[in-house]
Amino acid sequence: MPTTTEQIVLDFSIFEDWLEKYEYIIDLGEALKPYPEDKRKDKYLIKGCQSLVWLYTEFQDGKMKYYADSNTTITKGLIAILIKVFTNKTPQEVFETDISFINQIGLKEHLSPTHANGLISMVNQIKNEAQLHLK
Repeated sequence: MPTTTEQIVLDFSIFEDWLEKYEYIIDLGEALKPYPEDKRKDKYLIKGCQSLVWLYTEFQDGKMKYYADSNTTITKGLIAILIKVFTNKTPQEVFETDISFINQIGLKEHLSPTHANGLISMVNQIKNEAQLHLK
């Protein structure tokens, strides 16, 4: 059975062009669980993103759970991909997760510089949240 990141690479390989991949990214964002309204506060905003991106984290039964939302469709899809990758992992697993899948699916060369910087900021915030629970 493929890992989550391997499955993401497989899912993206189905699409022949980037218009289809962007549509898929948007679909992933639309499928996110609803973000808690009481967590839509400045303290949950990810710094370094041009769009508004809220990230709320829970630590339950030794695993990280991430909830997110954004005010733009592409960014919401990008954070949805990251949530798939990092949710339900231990803090150590989050910290050790290889993010080379981002390059493998072509995001690095197909995102605008502002989206690419925002994606790195999202990954950094996710890992920073996990680091708070490392033993």
